Amino acid sequence: MARHIISLRRKRTRYFPGDMFSDPAWDMLLDLYASHYEGPQVSISSLCIAAAVPATTALRWIKTMTDDGWFEREADPLDGRRIFIRLSEQARLLLDAYFNEMQG
Repeated sequence: MARHIISLRRKRTRYFPGDMFSDPAWDMLLDLYASHYEGPQVSISSLCIAAAVPATTALRWIKTMTDDGWFEREADPLDGRRIFIRLSEQARLLLDAYFNEMQG
């Protein structure tokens, strides 16, 4: 369901300017939520792309969401230059509840 919502959000840009509906925090939450259940780890650069905003804006949001406890950072044990981002447990539980309610 999260990937479907992401897809629908991207399709809006066919009809409306992309910056009209810019919501990078939500886009990143959805991407990390879907990735949690799909299995792959998400790098900072990948999450910046998922935010669909300039990288500087996405990086500010990642810092804010991490500082506020929504995201957690983890160093890549194989490449010290790369950082992975994941949802905090509390954020995942809230998104689980949100999607459960959406499904009825």
